[in-house]
Amino acid sequence: MKLSTGEKAFDVFNYILLILLSLLFLLPFVSVVATSLISGKEYTTRGLFILYPHNPTLSAYKMLLGQGSIVINAYGVTVARVLIGTALNLIFTFPLAYVLSKRRLYGRTFLTVLIFFTMLFHGGLIPNFVVVEKLGLLNTFWAMILPPLINPWWLLIMRNFMFSIPEELEEAAIMDGANPLTVLVRIILPLSMPVIATIGLWYAVMHWNAWFDAAIYINDSKKLPVQLILRGILEYGTGQYSDYSGLAQATEVLDPPPAESLKSAMIVVTTLPILLVYPFIQRYFVKGIMLGSIKG
Repeated sequence: MKLSTGEKAFDVFNYILLILLSLLFLLPFVSVVATSLISGKEYTTRGLFILYPHNPTLSAYKMLLGQGSIVINAYGVTVARVLIGTALNLIFTFPLAYVLSKRRLYGRTFLTVLIFFTMLFHGGLIPNFVVVEKLGLLNTFWAMILPPLINPWWLLIMRNFMFSIPEELEEAAIMDGANPLTVLVRIILPLSMPVIATIGLWYAVMHWNAWFDAAIYINDSKKLPVQLILRGILEYGTGQYSDYSGLAQATEVLDPPPAESLKSAMIVVTTLPILLVYPFIQRYFVKGIMLGSIKG
């Protein structure tokens, strides 16, 4: 179909507008990257907001990622939390969602309401802390894994997705001699891969960005995730943080970077993995928006 002159002009205007908006959205991140590459002398002469460094230096990254730096250890904690936490989240969320999707299950409505109730009311910070302490999880890696083991909202989304799977498939498999576990693993699991991938990505992003639970339950600096290290640098600055974690002793830097350069470098180090992964997982997030709309 041939476009009119007005429609062509409208398309051109849209493209120009979207390009300008994209540049505006990228501008803060470009400024952060540029600030992470400046030296103390350049920061003194040019100020904070710059888009390109005259004499780029990696001194901030050397200080953050040098030998003995707590940032490297925190990265290991965060990666372990994402991998182990996401795996356990799915292992417990998937079977429970499958059980709740069975209309013939006695008490299914009561169990669903009970799970939904936890979305509206919870014990609060102090009762949660007491529970974690009584379970012996305080100051352990599992204090960041077990409390958020099942997200009730994502559990209900997965359950609603399973409503769309015909029960006749299970009945046919059972008539062929399959037991319930075989039905779950050989039939339900492959058909549920879209929702498993989506919910798994949500769990992974949640674990990557989490810091508050570690701030409450973890006292050992060697067990802190990278997001909490980022918060420490941004909130307290490099002086107090260096005393706390030994960051300044991580490597010898002849020209120490300014505090703002170190903060910007920490932001880049923390956000870059998600920025690199997001283009490959964006379609799962878009698909996940529609999963909860399936009615049963």
